[in-house]
Amino acid sequence: MKNNCLYTTIPYVTKKVSRIFAGTAFPPIQNGGDGTAVFEAALENGINAFDTARAYGGAEKSLGNWLEKSGKREEVVILSKCGHPDFLWRKRVNEKAMRKDLEKSLEELKTDYIDIYLLHRDDPGTDVAVPVEVFNAMYAEGKIGAFGGSNWTHTRIEEANEYAYKHNLIPFSVSSPNFGLARQLRDPWGGGCVTISGPENEAARAWYAKNQMPVIAYSSLGRGLFSGKMKSTETANMKNFLDAPAIKAYASEDNFERLRRCELLAEKHHASVPQIAMSWIFAQPLNTFAAASMSRSQRMTANVEALQIELSAEEAAYLDLK
Repeated sequence: MKNNCLYTTIPYVTKKVSRIFAGTAFPPIQNGGDGTAVFEAALENGINAFDTARAYGGAEKSLGNWLEKSGKREEVVILSKCGHPDFLWRKRVNEKAMRKDLEKSLEELKTDYIDIYLLHRDDPGTDVAVPVEVFNAMYAEGKIGAFGGSNWTHTRIEEANEYAYKHNLIPFSVSSPNFGLARQLRDPWGGGCVTISGPENEAARAWYAKNQMPVIAYSSLGRGLFSGKMKSTETANMKNFLDAPAIKAYASEDNFERLRRCELLAEKHHASVPQIAMSWIFAQPLNTFAAASMSRSQRMTANVEALQIELSAEEAAYLDLK
């Protein structure tokens, strides 16, 4: 399935949603600084969805200040996250933590509801009934729209939804794992990051393809591996282009070969490397969205244009070393 339309719908979200989510986890936004230029540029490029989180420092405050000043709250879709482990990495998947995070997020975002609300991490030791019941209560109060998990395995999501169906409750309808052309070899940050990339996660992708649950892919360009800044011939100097989490998660010979093949197809399609890598995501048989941090309007334009690049099935397989 080729997801070449910029906008689509997500269950329990009342607005159209752009296939590209503008990430907010970068300075100065993450420091609470003025993000007006970035947020306005996103809207000008047709990107109306913004990905943020309680754990992203001052990002919610920055986004909220712009929304209040611009009066454009009803033009945008806000995705935020709760329940991230604390600074000692103690798990926080419980009603008290979820409620505390929601109220703080609403305050910082200067809004009375969040369009898409996710648990930032899972706690397999907590019964799925807890988040399902809490999310349903938040929805009934009008404080959130769609809800789901970030870094939840598909098996835990399925377990949560089975509970919801049995108790006539709203199920998880959105998931945000790592997904992209780059195979994630190791957890970049710790704390239970979940990826559905790579040959070892074929079963997870098959589940998402079957259920067509929206997948909002984070680190969709391999945390800079496919940004176009580093060439496949420059991997010996990767520290000049990639940060430590990117090197930990994505530095491998197979990913460097994927980068080389992106370069070849970029030349063939008269496109850029990030456009080819982004296009690969939307060429998959999943209901995909891509979250990407973009500080420049030109990058936003390029990512939107990637939706129109038609990769053949053979090209998509070639990029993924198949």
